[in-house]
Amino acid sequence: MHPPPLHEHITCVAAPAIWLSPRSGQLTGGADGLYVADRRVLSRFVVTVDGAEPVPVETVPDGASGARFLASAGDVSVERIRTVTRDGGTERIVLRNRGEAAVTAKLEITAAADLAPVATVRSGDGATLRQLALGDGVERSASDGFRVRLDGRTRAEPSLAPGESFTATITIKATPPRTSGFRPAPPSAPAPWADAPLTVESPDTDLNRLIAQGVDDLTALLLADGDDLYSAAGSPWYLTLFGRDALWTARLALPLGYELAAGTLRALARRQGTRTDPATEEEPGKIPHELRPDDTTGWLPPLYYGTVDATPLFVVTLAEAWRWGMPSGEVEALLPAVERALGWLGGFDEFVHYVGSAETLANQGWKDSADGVQHADGRLPRPPIALSEVQAYAYQAATLGADLLDAFGRPGADRWRSWAASLADRFRSRFWLDGYPAIALDGNGDPVDGVASNMGHLLGTGLLTPDEEARVAARLPELDSGFGLRTLTPHAAGFDPLSYHLGSVWPHDTVIAILGLVRTGHAEIAARLARGLVAAAPAFGHRLPELFGGQDASEPPVPYPTACSPQAWAAAVSPALVTALLGLDVDIPEGRVSLSPVPGFGPLSVRNIRIGSTPLSVEVAPDGTITTKGGPPLE
Repeated sequence: MHPPPLHEHITCVAAPAIWLSPRSGQLTGGADGLYVADRRVLSRFVVTVDGAEPVPVETVPDGASGARFLASAGDVSVERIRTVTRDGGTERIVLRNRGEAAVTAKLEITAAADLAPVATVRSGDGATLRQLALGDGVERSASDGFRVRLDGRTRAEPSLAPGESFTATITIKATPPRTSGFRPAPPSAPAPWADAPLTVESPDTDLNRLIAQGVDDLTALLLADGDDLYSAAGSPWYLTLFGRDALWTARLALPLGYELAAGTLRALARRQGTRTDPATEEEPGKIPHELRPDDTTGWLPPLYYGTVDATPLFVVTLAEAWRWGMPSGEVEALLPAVERALGWLGGFDEFVHYVGSAETLANQGWKDSADGVQHADGRLPRPPIALSEVQAYAYQAATLGADLLDAFGRPGADRWRSWAASLADRFRSRFWLDGYPAIALDGNGDPVDGVASNMGHLLGTGLLTPDEEARVAARLPELDSGFGLRTLTPHAAGFDPLSYHLGSVWPHDTVIAILGLVRTGHAEIAARLARGLVAAAPAFGHRLPELFGGQDASEPPVPYPTACSPQAWAAAVSPALVTALLGLDVDIPEGRVSLSPVPGFGPLSVRNIRIGSTPLSVEVAPDGTITTKGGPPLE
């Protein structure tokens, strides 16, 4: 069964809690609910006045964690101010007499919890679960000890003179049971960037709002493993630790500081594979794909390793965090995990590949849907599958990993540089087609020839020569919808603009290409793609979703009904755009920080880029003149 649609819902997030409802604010079924730690602690929440549901008038999101709902019940206005907290939420309901005569209004709130695991709701099976009624001071619990309590008046009959108001406040608090193993937990302190968040001021208010919303959403999605921060993958189904997603999010979000990357790396290193287990796909040195508590898992094991790219991304993320100022002692402590990850990469004979499984994940790159990797004629490749971008990540991991080993006096750097050079030679002879690299090689060793956005991930990794980078840059406009890169060319047989991976636009995919284009000197194409993302943002309240339709930009962007929003690497587009638009290149160990702004986005004022322990502010004048304040010395 397909997950329930989400695109018209209002989502309030303070991980590990989500409050999800239609624009009326009422919780009546489907995916509606207040969730804490992947359990639905409020499955029904219906406000009535004089026995009828008020008529919705206006809905206004308030940051990442709040919303305001305004409705009408005759002469009585009904305002609901909702705030989600890390362990539940609060709703303040204000009745106000807008008429000219006194009225008596009968307020009733019907509340219930089904305590369903999020995987059950996603599958559509939650509708059959027993509803446990909630009232003032009532606590309910599941058989495993998961508890929820509601406090506040659920019935009142105030008499209101003209202009007078009455307020009822409802508070819901959930208490997960103490269990062994992994459980997403709220952070114990504010985000490292909370006191001075990254901001952009420019004549383009859509750009300014996109940056602000992304930073706000990343703050709301923060979770912790002990004292180590990481980003939940996305609301509502993935408020947990995903290797690939968390690593990409941390890399894209480095302008917010190195701490998110450092925490993510440590959390994943603690679960790095140590043995071979076909059931979970664990292998020595491998970084996991997904972690969930035992009581909320779906069809995958609670600790599942079915990803081919998280392991090289782990090494690259550590190297980039070091360049952005992660302290040497923290970096050095993770080098044994780097060596184990490199050892896993070195275990492949020719190219890094995966086999996949219909029972778990058939595809194990970021396009992990069953049909996400296709030939141009629509045929699905036979495994094992070697993805092009994974070879680029592996090349970059080997070269940057070698730099780390050299810098900290550990052996093995020459081996990995040699390994990377051999991989690049093999890639050059096997992957290239007529002017572009194949998305993958299939189990027969044949190129999978669909023209796909994956090629954008190769830029700036070092795998390609400058001439090859130019050929990729020249091919990317074929995929440009006007709102970002389509995942597959419209000329392919399998193209579908509202599919998951066969023609839709994924904002993080586009911004990865933008960063690569800037790094390789193709700023004009990067600027065009960046303008597309900014132009798409207003259609989604400036909260870019996980993905949206790849239709032509002559019409407004089309929502993908089940897209996660907010979603971590989509939110991380915001700080990544700052890196790209400023042409910001950071290498603290080498004493290098440089700026080369992309033309056409000035004047631009960027504040609180966190490099190491020192915030940097940058002003770009209309004529391109750069003025900086704070931060490390610039080249």
